[in-house]
Amino acid sequence: MVATDTARAIALTAAQAAADKLARDIVLLDVSDEVVITDIFMVASAPNERQVQAIVDEVEEQLRKTHDVKPTRREGVRGSGWILLDYSDVVVHVQHTEEREYYALDSLWKDCPAIEFVDRTAPHGADRDAA
Repeated sequence: MVATDTARAIALTAAQAAADKLARDIVLLDVSDEVVITDIFMVASAPNERQVQAIVDEVEEQLRKTHDVKPTRREGVRGSGWILLDYSDVVVHVQHTEEREYYALDSLWKDCPAIEFVDRTAPHGADRDAA
């Protein structure tokens, strides 16, 4: 099974919204073969709580404006280091950098295929984390 086109469109919009707020290490994983309840996990991180919240707010706003969707569930609170937005077909994880290293979601789902995401605002060939 492969993630639906709708799920891919939502995930790519969420990833761009996160990138617009300077999220780091944005990863989209097609978990549709492994998980029955969703198609895609988006994982992103930020170095502080304020930025985690800014990323989450931007993802919610852009998905509402672009796809007219709201999360069916939101978990995590300010200061928790990890906020999850559940859009049914796409689950967005925004984590503080330390939480991401500790829980290592990327490693847990390493057998799932990645979905390519290219930040449209990044200069060609630039690596945001290299600076």
